[in-house]
Amino acid sequence: MSMVGADPWFVAQTQVNAEAKAARNLLQQGFEIYLPCYLKRRCHARKIDEVAAPLFPRYIFVRIDLATQRWRSIQSTLGVASLVLNGAEPAVVPPQVLGSLRAREDEGGYIKLDQRPKFAPGDRVRVIAGAFAENFALFEGLADRDRVLVLLEMLGRKVCVAIEADMVAVA
Repeated sequence: MSMVGADPWFVAQTQVNAEAKAARNLLQQGFEIYLPCYLKRRCHARKIDEVAAPLFPRYIFVRIDLATQRWRSIQSTLGVASLVLNGAEPAVVPPQVLGSLRAREDEGGYIKLDQRPKFAPGDRVRVIAGAFAENFALFEGLADRDRVLVLLEMLGRKVCVAIEADMVAVA
C-alpha cells in the first residue's frame, strides 16, 4: 500500500466495528486502502495484553482513480456506511495527512501514540477502571512507560498507587 502516486485519497465511513470487513471488500473491488491502527492495551480477566485497534474508529482511507474507478460503488460496499463527501463529490484527503500518519508508524506498521500523560503533578483525576474505579485521586507522576502514580484517599489517609495510564481520566 504505497502512499505515493497521482491518484487522490478519500475517506469512507464504515459501519460500527466493521473497518476490517470494509477493508477486505474494498480490496476485492480493486481499491487501495489504508487503515491506520495502533496497539491498544486491553485489561481482561486480570490479564493485560495489546490488540490492534483502528486509530480512527469507523473511518478508512481509500485511494480512487476517478478516471477509471466508479467511486459510487463504494457506497454499497459491505462494511461501508458511506463515502465522506464535499457537496456531491468525494472529499479529498490532503497527501500530507497520510504522509504524517505513515511517518509515525513503528516497524510493525502500527501508529506510535504519545505515551505522556495529559496531567501535571497535583491535578485531580478520576480512576475509570480497575480495582479503584470511580475513586478520585491526585496525579503524582509517571511510574514507568505504561503506569502512573496517583494519590488515593483510603481509610482516612493518602496512599500512593501505581495504575495503568489509560485507567485515569480528568476529574
